[in-house]
Amino acid sequence: MAFLGLALDAESAVPTFLQLRAQLIDLVRSGALTPGTRIPTVRALAGELGIAPNTVAKAYRQLEEDGILETRGRNGSFISPQGGAAERKAQEAALAYAARVRQLGIPPEQALGYVEAALQGHSEPPWSAPGEAAP
Repeated sequence: MAFLGLALDAESAVPTFLQLRAQLIDLVRSGALTPGTRIPTVRALAGELGIAPNTVAKAYRQLEEDGILETRGRNGSFISPQGGAAERKAQEAALAYAARVRQLGIPPEQALGYVEAALQGHSEPPWSAPGEAAP
């Protein structure tokens, strides 16, 4: 099964690397690939799609030049935060928050409640810990 349904048309007049690039961009735009998502290695994706690794590498290089991907050395390639500087900072903060919440074992629904309360401008937390009465 191809990564997130990627399907390349060998009969197309569009070069394979451009098909791959366009499909990955579509997955980012649709939200199927979110900032911070690790994508398969060049070799892994090439093997899965049955194409040459150089084809995947070319698509990845262009996506990196366009700011869609970022490569973190041996850690692999990831979807980059998108949009303007403020949006990228917000996405980076969200990624850090999500990582910390997972580390603390807080359920996503509870973590989202914290964010919603903070975005509504509450300076004091309007929530309570499980088993405590709300203030």
